[in-house]
Amino acid sequence: MFFVDTLKFEGLGNRSYLAGGARGAVVVDPPRDIDQVIAAAARRGVRIGYVAETHVHNDYVSGGLELARITGARYLVPAGAEVAFARVPVAAGDTVAVDSELVLRAIATPGHTPHHTSYALEEGGRAVAAFTGGSLLIGTVGRPDLVEPRLTERLARDQHASARRLAAALDDEVRVLPTHGFGSFCSSAQPGRQSGDATTIGKERRTNDALILDADAFVARLLAGLEEIPAYYAHMGPANAAGPAPVDLTPPEPADAATIAERLAAGEWAVDLRGRVAFAEGHVAGSYNFEGDGRLATYLAWLIPWGKPVTLLAETPEQIAAAQRELVRVGIDRPAGAATGSPRSWVPPGERLASFPRASFADLAAARRRGEPVVVLDVRRDSERAAGRVDGAVHIPIHELRERLDAVPPGTVWVHCAGGMRAAIGASLLDAAGRRVVAVDDGFDAATEAGLSVVSPC
Repeated sequence: MFFVDTLKFEGLGNRSYLAGGARGAVVVDPPRDIDQVIAAAARRGVRIGYVAETHVHNDYVSGGLELARITGARYLVPAGAEVAFARVPVAAGDTVAVDSELVLRAIATPGHTPHHTSYALEEGGRAVAAFTGGSLLIGTVGRPDLVEPRLTERLARDQHASARRLAAALDDEVRVLPTHGFGSFCSSAQPGRQSGDATTIGKERRTNDALILDADAFVARLLAGLEEIPAYYAHMGPANAAGPAPVDLTPPEPADAATIAERLAAGEWAVDLRGRVAFAEGHVAGSYNFEGDGRLATYLAWLIPWGKPVTLLAETPEQIAAAQRELVRVGIDRPAGAATGSPRSWVPPGERLASFPRASFADLAAARRRGEPVVVLDVRRDSERAAGRVDGAVHIPIHELRERLDAVPPGTVWVHCAGGMRAAIGASLLDAAGRRVVAVDDGFDAATEAGLSVVSPC
């Protein structure tokens, strides 16, 4: 009997897999922090004989090279990938024996990248699962525009062909186990638009555009739905191709109030990991709020100038450690420092904490009725705004706000997103720049209920 263990990384919207039999196993698309993979193999009592990459990843730093080095596993990387380290190149049709009666077979599935390769896990000569990486996802496919703009349409057509190649090669009951597509920006579907946590080839035949539409219709729909590419993606592919270094998850150097002040004065970042309610009530002036239990890695890596030193602030050492683990996955390897405890201890004696109010859409509607001169700032993505927007709101997506602070009109700025997390980030950016802000901590559906004029598409 075979097993497949799924390792979930909610912050990045990805999955890694440990699959095997009684003694041997393969790891597919491992995370940078490989200790949890090794622990999963130990719980199963299996030896990791192979580490397999479906492609050179654009959204996170892989732990594959280090995992193969530590375990002695053979490192399987698509033959078409240009990498600077020794590996076992794999091409369509290549097989390796993972365990008795358990074989991993490579299937060429270009589209997400030109060299993308999926793997079918076969037991007794029959496919039982398919590791599809960024090819066939749940209800969609991986986006084709991360490699080179001039290749996007060609890769979109490759995605259509690859999805059909998988469907032709595999029976309906075969489990489809993608790496991306659970909120990842590597998915061509908008985060939150995909449903379910598991799928099969049969289900995808009935629901996936790549298996329903003809090539021209599929490509047109796919290209029309592509969204912004996180800025840090530009650094992930080169890091993976060069061969990522091992991670260091030891605690950062402690930072006291004077050190935090010095680093802020030098233009470095202080990132407060606490919840947005606590941050709004009191925080170090000039610090930014990226909630540790939100999508920390995605949004911090997207917004921070690449290579900028960062000091982490949190209530407990455990929160710092969890944030470190998240951040190494996107190449932010060593915080400049860290402080824990109360924000009062993060500022020099006698210095006041900064704060700003939180509000609901009902509060915003009431302020408008009173005739207060409010500026409404919408920091959602273009696609979200296209589905409905508060009339008169200024639109600057959160990933553009740091560079466009001067574009925010004067006055008190009421910042909103779809649920509150990105509004808190945006409010902290404006607050650090000396602007008066109100963070709208509310679901966007409440805007209409509050009586605000919401402009919907025709």
